[in-house]
Amino acid sequence: MDAKTLILEGKTALGIEFGSTRIKGVLVDYDGHVLALGIHDWENKLVDGVWTYDLADAEAGLRSCYGSLRKDVEAKYGVTPSTFGAIGVSAMMHGYIPLDKNDKQVARFQTWRNTNTTQAADKLTELFGFNIPLRWSVAHLYQRMLDSESHVKDVASVFTLAAYMHYRLTGKKVIGIGDAAGMFPIDSETHDYDSDMAGKFRELTGVNIADVFPAVLVAGDDAGNLTPEGAALMDETGTLKPGVPMCPPEGDAGTGMVATNSVAPRTGNLSAGTSTFAMIVLERKLSKLHREIDMVTTPSGFPCAMSHANNGTSDLNAWVSLFSEFCGLMGVSADMGELYGKLYTHALTGDKDCGGLLAYGYYSGENVTFINEGRPVFARMPGSKFTLANFMRVNLYTSLGAVKLGMDILLKDEGVRLDMMMGHGGLFKTPLVMQKILAAAVNSPVTVMSTASEGGAWGIALLAAYLADGKKDGKLEDYLNGRVFVNLSGEAVNPDPEDVKGFEEFTRRYVAGLDIERAAISAMKW
Repeated sequence: MDAKTLILEGKTALGIEFGSTRIKGVLVDYDGHVLALGIHDWENKLVDGVWTYDLADAEAGLRSCYGSLRKDVEAKYGVTPSTFGAIGVSAMMHGYIPLDKNDKQVARFQTWRNTNTTQAADKLTELFGFNIPLRWSVAHLYQRMLDSESHVKDVASVFTLAAYMHYRLTGKKVIGIGDAAGMFPIDSETHDYDSDMAGKFRELTGVNIADVFPAVLVAGDDAGNLTPEGAALMDETGTLKPGVPMCPPEGDAGTGMVATNSVAPRTGNLSAGTSTFAMIVLERKLSKLHREIDMVTTPSGFPCAMSHANNGTSDLNAWVSLFSEFCGLMGVSADMGELYGKLYTHALTGDKDCGGLLAYGYYSGENVTFINEGRPVFARMPGSKFTLANFMRVNLYTSLGAVKLGMDILLKDEGVRLDMMMGHGGLFKTPLVMQKILAAAVNSPVTVMSTASEGGAWGIALLAAYLADGKKDGKLEDYLNGRVFVNLSGEAVNPDPEDVKGFEEFTRRYVAGLDIERAAISAMKW
C-alpha cells in the first residue's frame, strides 16, 4: 500500500519521545520507514535547586508535538490520521514523579539530572550489593524518606516521565523493562523487579516496590489502549479515535538500543545529546560492582551495562550559539545547521590532543566522576595551542569525557566484548566528525546510519510497530534484523591510531583536572 492508504487504514505506528530539549513524534509504517515527523521544543528549569519540568508543560508539549505531526501528514498526504496500529511513548529515563492515592502530584518532578540523592544511593548500594545511581527512582524515593519530606506519607505511586505519560493516555500503571531498570534493579530471568532486593527495601522502609512502582512489561506485551480521555489529551481537534493499542512505555536508553539495532549481546550504542550515554549488551555478568556503571536491560530484558553522563552537549551548544551571535554582530547571516557543520568539521583539523586545552561542560553534577554539582569550565595553559579547531575539538571530546571513563572500565578493566558500536542522536548529524571521535574514544569501529538523527522517537515507533505487526516475525531482534534494518546501511569508521592516542592524552588531562571543576564549584556560589 502507499503511505496515504496506510495512514487512512491505521496501519502505521506512532512513537513520541520526551527528550531533554525536544518532544518528537515519528510516524512509521510497519517496516520502519518514516512517514511524518512532529516537533515541540521545551527545556528543563532549575527551581529551588531542583532540575524539573512542569507536568502541565509535558501535556501541552504532547498536544503541540502531535499537532505538528498531524499537520505534516496533512501537508504530505492530504489526509488527517484518525487511528494507528499502535502508539508508543518514551522519555528520559529515571527521575521521580510521586502521586497520591487520588493521582494528585505531591512533589515536584525531579529529573535524571538531579544528583541530590548521594546518601540514599550509597546506603542502597551497600544494602543491595548492586550499584544504585543517583538518578534512579528508588534513590529519589529513599532520599525523600531520609530527608523526612512531608509529602512522603502521601505517596501512593511513583513514575518515570514515560510511565506517567503512558498512564495519562491509557489509565494503566505499567512500564517497559528498560525504563523500569532505571527505577529499581531488574531480574533478567523473571523480567521483574529483583525480588531479593525488593524484600530488603521493604524491610528497610516498609514500602513494597510492587505496590508503588508500575508493573514491568517487555517488548511486545499489551500495555493497554488509548482511552477517550487520552485521545482528547493528545489531539485537541478530536479527530483521533480511542482504542489504539499501546506498547510498553520505554526510556531513552531502550529506544536508543532499538534505533541502532543494538539489542543483542556484544552490540553497543552511544546516544549523544543533552546527556550522553553508552551501552553494551552483555554476554556475562561483570566481575564486580562499579559505581560508575549502571546495570540496565534491553527492551526484551537482556542485561546491559551503561556508562551514563549527565552532561553532554549543553555547553557545546552554548558555544555554537555564541559564535552565531558573533556572526550577527559582523553582519553575517549564519544558518545554525551550517554553522554546526562548519565548526564540527573544522575541529578535525585541530591537534589530536586538542593542543593542551581542557573543558568540562558540567551544567549539573556528574555521577561518573562523583561530582554532585556543575560549573561549565574552559581552561588552558599559557603554552596551549589556542586555536578555533582545538577549541571545538576539546568541546567535542569533553562531551564524551565522562562516558569514556565508564567505557574504559567495561572494555579495559572488565574485558567486555564489543563487536559493533552504533552512534545516534543529533551530535552525529554532521557526517563523520563524531563518528571518528567516538571511534577514538572507544578504540572500536563505529557505524552511524542515515536514521541516526531520528534517535529514540524512531526507536519507540519501532517498538509500537513490533506490537502492531512485528511479533509474527519472532523476537524483537528478529523483527529488527529481518524487516527494519535489512535495507539500511551505514559505513563503519575504524579508529585512527593517532586519534586514539590523542583522546587518551586528553583523558589523562581530563582526570587530572577534575580538581579545577571541584574548585569552581567551591568558589562560584553566586
